[in-house]
Amino acid sequence: MSSDFAFDDGLIQAARRAQRVVALSGAGISAESGIPTFRDAQKGLWAEFDPMELATPEAFERNPKFVWDWYAMRRQEMVEVEPNAGHYALANWAQRCSDFSVVTQNVDGLHQRAGSEQVIELHGSLLQVRCSAEEHKVVDDWLELPDEVPRCAHCEAYLRPNVVWFGEMLPMGALLRAEEVVATADLVLSIGTSSLVQPAAQLPYRALKAGVTVVEINPDETPLTADATYSLRGPAGQVLPALLAALSH
Repeated sequence: MSSDFAFDDGLIQAARRAQRVVALSGAGISAESGIPTFRDAQKGLWAEFDPMELATPEAFERNPKFVWDWYAMRRQEMVEVEPNAGHYALANWAQRCSDFSVVTQNVDGLHQRAGSEQVIELHGSLLQVRCSAEEHKVVDDWLELPDEVPRCAHCEAYLRPNVVWFGEMLPMGALLRAEEVVATADLVLSIGTSSLVQPAAQLPYRALKAGVTVVEINPDETPLTADATYSLRGPAGQVLPALLAALSH
C-alpha cells in the first residue's frame, strides 16, 4: 500500500521524530466505515425532517420521544459498523511515541473500539446518554422502553443523548484539553474534517501558531489546505496505513 503514495522526506523525518502526536478527526474517517454524516442520516421516514428539528434542546423539549427515537436509530447504525484501517493505523501509531491523543468531532466511539486510549470527544458520545436536568450525570446503562423516553433514576428527568446539540456549548474540559495537546504537540494530523466547524476548526491553527508541524489528510481540499505544513489527498483508510508503513522503512 505504501507504494501508492510518495511522501515528502521532510514529512517522514518530522513524523519519525515526533513523540507527542495529536490526531484531529472529523466525519470523513467515520464515513469510510459506512457511518453516514449527520445530514446523510436523514433517510426513510426521517427524510422530510430538518436536522435542526432533531438536534436542538428545543426539539427535545417539544417532542422528546421523537428525538430519542431518531438518536436510537443512529446509535443502532453505529454499533453495527466496524473501525476501518484509518482508525487502526492511529491506534498503532500510538505505539511509536510517548504521547498520542485523538481529538475527535465524531460521536461513534470507533477510535476507542480500534484501540486508541487517549480520546478527547469534543461533541460527546452517542453511545452514552445523560440526564437532561443534571448536565454532567452520564448514564452508561438504561432501559429502552417501547413507548416512552427513559428517565433518570435519580431525579426522574428524561434521559437524552450525551451529544452536543445545535445551540449548545462544547464541553469546556474537552475543549481546553484539546487546545493544550495541539499547542504542545510535535505533530498534528487533521484527518477527514472539513475544517469549517468551529471551534474545532481553529485547533490546527493553534498548532501552527505554536510552530507545530500540521499534516492534513483529506480526499478534498479544505480551508486548511493552503496553511497546513503538508497536505495529503486521499482517504484516511489508505493514507494513514501507508504513512505509518513509511515511517518504519
